[in-house]
Amino acid sequence: MYKKILFDPKVNGPGKKVFKLSRSKIDLFLKCPRCFYLDRRLGVSQPASYPFTLNSAVDHLLKKEFDIYRQLGRPHPLMEKYNIKAKPFLHKDLETWRHNFTGIQFIFEPANFLVYGAIDDLWVDDNGNLLVVDYKATSKDSEVNLDADWQVAYKNQMEIYQWLLSKNKFKVSSTGYFVYANGLRSPSTFDACLKFDMQIIPYQGDYSWVDKTLLEINKILINDSLPDGAKDCEYCSYRHQAIEKEQSFKKEEDKNSVTLF
Repeated sequence: MYKKILFDPKVNGPGKKVFKLSRSKIDLFLKCPRCFYLDRRLGVSQPASYPFTLNSAVDHLLKKEFDIYRQLGRPHPLMEKYNIKAKPFLHKDLETWRHNFTGIQFIFEPANFLVYGAIDDLWVDDNGNLLVVDYKATSKDSEVNLDADWQVAYKNQMEIYQWLLSKNKFKVSSTGYFVYANGLRSPSTFDACLKFDMQIIPYQGDYSWVDKTLLEINKILINDSLPDGAKDCEYCSYRHQAIEKEQSFKKEEDKNSVTLF
C-alpha cells in the first residue's frame, strides 16, 4: 500500500528535508487551501474520483502517434494543418518527464519544495523554444474551447509545466497547445468504433504567479491552524453540513433518551 508522506514542520521546510509537491497538489491549494492542508498536513484526502479510462486511452494513443513523428524528426500532420512551425521534441528524459511519480522536477529553495509534474508532450519551434502540449479528450456537440470556469485548472497546469521547464534552463515559449480529441455523436451507427474531431487550441501562458503561490503554500503548511476553505468548495460545504446534521441529530437523540427515562 502507498504510504502518504505528509508535511511536518519539524522535518520539512527551508534548511530542512525537501518536501515533494506535485502539480496536482498545487492545483488543489488553488481550489481550496483548507482541503489542501487536510491532505498534505493531516493526511485526509478528498474522495478519489473515478478513473477516466477512455480519456487515458486517447492520451496513450496520441503519445504513440506523435512519437512516430518525433523519431522521424517531422511535424505531425495535425501541426501542419494548424500551420504550427514546430515538431515533436526529442529528448532522452522525455519518458521520465511523462511519468506520474517523477515528471519534470525542480527544487524551489525558498520553501524547499521539490515541485514536479508529468507532461503529455513537448514540441520545439524553429527558434529552439519548447512548446508545452497537453492532450484532452471530451465529447460535446458545441464548439470545443477553454472558456469554462473549471478549465482554469487546465491553464494553471500548463503554466506550471512552463515554469518547471524554464527552471530547468530550457527556452520556453509562452505559447502552449491543447490537443483536443472531441468524440463525435453524429455517426448513425457505433460499429465498435469511436470517431473524433481533432483540434489544436493555442494558449498564452503566464507562470509569474507560481513562485508567489509556492511561498503561500509554505506559509500555510508551517502553520498549526487550519486555513479557511474556499467559499465555493463543495467538499468543505459537505463536511460543514454533515457536522451540523450530526450534531442536531445527536441533540435530538439525547433529548428523546432523557424523555424515555
